[in-house]
Amino acid sequence: MTVTIDGVSEPPRSRRKRMTGKERREQLLDIGRTLFAERGFDGTSIEEIATVAGVSKPVVYEHFGGKEGLYAVVVDREMEHLLDTVTKSLVGGHPRQKIERAALALLEYIEDSSQGFRILVRDSHAASATGTFASLLSDIAGQVEHILGDEFRDKGFDPKSAPLYAQALIGMVALTGTYWLDIRKPKREEVAAHLVNLAWNGLSGLEPKPYLTTDHKARQKDLKAKAKEAAKEAKDTARAARRTSIEPEPA
Repeated sequence: MTVTIDGVSEPPRSRRKRMTGKERREQLLDIGRTLFAERGFDGTSIEEIATVAGVSKPVVYEHFGGKEGLYAVVVDREMEHLLDTVTKSLVGGHPRQKIERAALALLEYIEDSSQGFRILVRDSHAASATGTFASLLSDIAGQVEHILGDEFRDKGFDPKSAPLYAQALIGMVALTGTYWLDIRKPKREEVAAHLVNLAWNGLSGLEPKPYLTTDHKARQKDLKAKAKEAAKEAKDTARAARRTSIEPEPA
């Protein structure tokens, strides 16, 4: 008989093979991750986790000491995964490109690990050893702070304000990611382009059709559109100049 809880299925006993301790631990983590994402920490019970895994409750306690221990490992893994993903995106390149890659990295994590992201933003429990989602964002902001600080110094701005701007930037991206988690429109790259458009250009300098500098096709399309517009303006200017030159002067 197959037991199913919110889409998490336990295979029939006749088909299951005996797992090693490591395999059982990973199975329990996968099941816990799915249930925690759907129901939250308080809405998930050890009984449900054990039932889906096809084991008794003592097996779960043996591996993790309880629901809190299992949840802590799930949260810590997700935080480590996200932090590592974003940190790698901030290495090398122009500051704008770093912001683009960081936005894309977060959106990619949300797209590929939506269950993990739901857990992080919903209720990072005190059982987690590495802290809450807010502390994770603060860690990322600390790395962005150095990028902004260097950029501020180059432009003659006060680098002391870099931490504030870093928090604002990361908060903007994270909150947008939470919004995008369910709707998934527009596409990831387009969302990142809009985020960078606001972060890099500001409200007063928004580009009507934002693009990522790493997107060569979009860049070429934009350059062609600008060249076409410039050519049209030059043609209109020349036509107006010709009309002016042939008009008779008033007597």
